[in-house]
Amino acid sequence: MNKFLLLPLIVLFSCNSTQKKTVNLNRELKKWHSITLEIEGSETSEWAKENPFLDYRLEVTFKNNGHSYKVPGFYAADGNAAETSADKGNIWKVRFLPDQTGEWNYTVSFRKGKDIVLNSRPQYGEALSADGFSGSFYIEESDKNGPDFRSKGRLVNGGKGYLKFLETGEVWIKNGADSPENFLAYEGFDQTLRYSLKTEVREGEADPKKDLHKYEPHIKDWKQGDPSWQSGKGKGIIGALNYLASEGVNSQYMLTMNIMGDGKDVWPYNDHNERYRFDCSKLDQWEIVFSHMDKLGMMIHFVIQETENETLLDNGNTDVQRMVYLRELVARFSHHPAVTWNLGEENGPADWSPLGQSDQQKKAMADYLKSINPYPCFVVLHTHSDDEKQDKYLEPMLGYENLDGPSMQIGNPFRVYERISKWVNESKDAGKRWVVNLDEIGQHWKGVLPDSFDENHDTVRYQCLWGTLMAGGAGVEWYFGYRYPETDLTCEDFRSREKWWKQSTIATSFFKSLPVEEMQPANQLIDSNEGWCFANPGNIYVIYLPDGNKKVNIYSEENNEYQVRWFNPRKGGDLQKGSIDLITGIGNIGIGTPPETNGKDWVAVIKRNS
Repeated sequence: MNKFLLLPLIVLFSCNSTQKKTVNLNRELKKWHSITLEIEGSETSEWAKENPFLDYRLEVTFKNNGHSYKVPGFYAADGNAAETSADKGNIWKVRFLPDQTGEWNYTVSFRKGKDIVLNSRPQYGEALSADGFSGSFYIEESDKNGPDFRSKGRLVNGGKGYLKFLETGEVWIKNGADSPENFLAYEGFDQTLRYSLKTEVREGEADPKKDLHKYEPHIKDWKQGDPSWQSGKGKGIIGALNYLASEGVNSQYMLTMNIMGDGKDVWPYNDHNERYRFDCSKLDQWEIVFSHMDKLGMMIHFVIQETENETLLDNGNTDVQRMVYLRELVARFSHHPAVTWNLGEENGPADWSPLGQSDQQKKAMADYLKSINPYPCFVVLHTHSDDEKQDKYLEPMLGYENLDGPSMQIGNPFRVYERISKWVNESKDAGKRWVVNLDEIGQHWKGVLPDSFDENHDTVRYQCLWGTLMAGGAGVEWYFGYRYPETDLTCEDFRSREKWWKQSTIATSFFKSLPVEEMQPANQLIDSNEGWCFANPGNIYVIYLPDGNKKVNIYSEENNEYQVRWFNPRKGGDLQKGSIDLITGIGNIGIGTPPETNGKDWVAVIKRNS
């Protein structure tokens, strides 16, 4: 075996094969930087009789000082399909994210057989020429910084209700865009179209006569050196992500399959009616976009199916169609350091659609997704908007080992705090504290309005944004509704809500500065029916007051001295002094008033003096 240092292209030769074959290793050899192992195989195509997505199984096991990852591979056509749009070739790839420095050893398993990707037996099928290849490479520390995820490591469930980075231990608070849900219905991607035979389009559905996303207003946000493909394609969608990241948005929600759904314009397959074969060039173009998101520090929020199609594959079971679909997504995209794997939008039967996955089918899907993912992964379930269905479908999932939390849709903005609190507390009582995110707000036709229709966004800021975070929620994403410009399916210009991005970023940045893992909702400690308290009693208290004019007392059991400061949730900035600088004593203690008593919302930050 040879050891190679930081070369952009490394050629490794098998030392246990009489036939000389090559395995190419691409990308930077640094910790938390994705690398690609490229393997030559037999010439085939997306449409070959022996299905390259089902009848070939490539897996590579990577090892380093007791760490071992078995990573699934995928068929990559000519290896450059994003540029060539190729649907045939002899290249397979494995994408790997090393989490340790030093020497890594790897061994290739490459075999062929009927439906072999569904078979876990190592010796099943026929060994191909690369089977048994082995080699090594050397990983150094990352040289990245700032928001780039490669400087922070993989984002995982920290076990205390929040996501955190494995490298830095830093807690991450989500501040995302939930719209457009058909974010990937972009005209620059190969074989992307709106497929509908309907002559009438109901409200909330995409019009098949209208264009796909172009994101033209954001072409100006594309920067020299940013990625594109095929002589300039991609500038609109890359520019849109650049703009969102510049405003502090750190997550983007996207359906990966909306066949029969509202948009009918996103699927990974190489044909709308296909369920076993995938579009190599389209998925490689998606990968370009997702890699750019890593650099921007933006989570990829994959929503794997939609309520209208959750039984499309295998009648809702995790059988051949669903397994090959999930495996392809994991093989191609699990190497990204920050991914939410969402089991499906509005998962479970609805009044208007009795077909839906059962509790057991959801659990089977989560089990398989966790089992094939080589890395710790974050798996959630999107809810219906009304309380009754949330209770019906989430309660059986409480404590389930392979579900990390709910992706909450809440139709009534005035019930956000109550509903987030419910699942924070009930999951904790069930023995597995969920990471609870607010990912969609109602009403379904409204959501977060464009700035031109709601300049101040007072209700959403108070009830939804601060309501979520003060209840122990781990983050937020913002849905756009469908009766106002720049809708959930038609948004082209994210600047339509620029004032809202600023307010949401003010709140999420504020919570990132708090020791949130050690804090919990504690409204019993204040004498206000309108405000909320989030605290680590005896150390720090954060109190959100929708009306700063109304005085509030805090209850203290210890005779400590506390500093009182105030934060403006509308404008952000530094903490400010109010009418009282310090408080001390036992019992109910007044905290004074904020620097401005204008009837607007304020946040009191009360910290114990060391």
